[in-house]
Amino acid sequence: MYTVTVGLEIHAELKTATKMFCSCRNDADEKEPNKNVCAVCLAHPGTLPVMNYEAVRKVVMVGKAVGGTIADYTEFDRKNYFYPDIPKGYQISQYKFPLVSGGSLSGVQLTRIHLEEDTARSIHDPNSQFTISNFQKKENNPLKIAKLKTENSFVDYNRAGVPLMELVTEPVIHSAEEAGAFARELQLLLRTLGAGEANMEKGEMRVEANISISQKSEVKSQKLGTKVEVKNLNSFRSVEKAIAFEIERQSKLLEAGDSVVQETRGWDEQKQITFSQRKKEGSADYRYFPDPDLPYLRLGEISTFKDLKLPELPWQQRERLQGLGFLQEQDIEQLVADAPLAGFFSQAVKQIKTQELKKSAANYILNDVAGIRKATPDWLPDMEVFIKALNLPSPQAKTSIVSGVLAQMLDDSALPGIAQQVIDANPKVVAEYKAGKEAAMQFLVGQGMRLSKGQSNPQALKAAIQKILAP
Repeated sequence: MYTVTVGLEIHAELKTATKMFCSCRNDADEKEPNKNVCAVCLAHPGTLPVMNYEAVRKVVMVGKAVGGTIADYTEFDRKNYFYPDIPKGYQISQYKFPLVSGGSLSGVQLTRIHLEEDTARSIHDPNSQFTISNFQKKENNPLKIAKLKTENSFVDYNRAGVPLMELVTEPVIHSAEEAGAFARELQLLLRTLGAGEANMEKGEMRVEANISISQKSEVKSQKLGTKVEVKNLNSFRSVEKAIAFEIERQSKLLEAGDSVVQETRGWDEQKQITFSQRKKEGSADYRYFPDPDLPYLRLGEISTFKDLKLPELPWQQRERLQGLGFLQEQDIEQLVADAPLAGFFSQAVKQIKTQELKKSAANYILNDVAGIRKATPDWLPDMEVFIKALNLPSPQAKTSIVSGVLAQMLDDSALPGIAQQVIDANPKVVAEYKAGKEAAMQFLVGQGMRLSKGQSNPQALKAAIQKILAP
């Protein structure tokens, strides 16, 4: 029998107006290649980086949220390697002195959280067509407006220099499902703090999994198996499937008497398998040393980082919502995942006095309101209309909530007449009600609602019927 051990390295782009070391716009939605670039993020000779303190603040907030130790002293280092997506020939990162050490999230112990700059984006699609003018700017180039089908690679530097948080967990995860749950919780935390959107489909959050398996006897002696890293997993589903595949692949190797090679592997989404990319580098290969162009930081001496106030964190919100006593677990998770919807719900509940109406409000919010938000994410009902609509019959309530205008209701003066018509038309049911059958009253109210075409308040109609039938 084997024991699975997984550690995660997760990169998340931070939500800032500008890049990490220059004033270029940080825009994950930019479609035009090489638009948000300058001499700094293109590494022109003679340029110097200037630190984005807002990015530092956001990482410190994450560190406080997970209960990590915030560094008193921190510095930035140069991580040296050569690849087209690194124009300087090195990446500005952190090595010995990360911003945050330790902490835990979703029951998983963390090693560190540090800050670095993102790389450019390489384009390797041989079947795509590229307009040469996007990459060639020479006036006399005869191909400058041609569209070519090419197998060459191109580099888009819009992403180069975007502030990037890297979080490293301890190797304490033991299943693909646990890894997926951790990544989802981190995404939720980043969104709650306003640190980043962490949309995996946009590459704003990328997961790398370090996976090893070992005999149970080896685990007792704290000897882990050979580590294999699977890089750039861009969906929660891919994270779970890649880890599950590696567990099976490594298990079969060991069962056959073979050894697992320490290497970096990629994930083939189409084939649903991992594949070998390169042998794993060590920290010595990157020749880290402190960046001489950037100052060290003593966070305790910088006013920006003192007394940072955190919003209600996801686990705190879950506990508060559970305390209401009428929400199911899936309802709570739905609210926690949608901050504006959760805020609207909390405001509404504060204004509602009875538990019955609070449950009714939750039903409308989690179903009708949430349904509309799927198509129109910024939409929320008018609060005043919403609260008043809770006393209307369901069809009128839904119409009022969506339109923001209370549906027209019959005046209470019309209710005695409707109640009398119902009583006259249903003598047998009236007799059953007088004999003690409470369900008969629900039938009578239903008949009254039909006569009024749903424009009566059911509670008021019930009271009108009961008043006529009172001894």
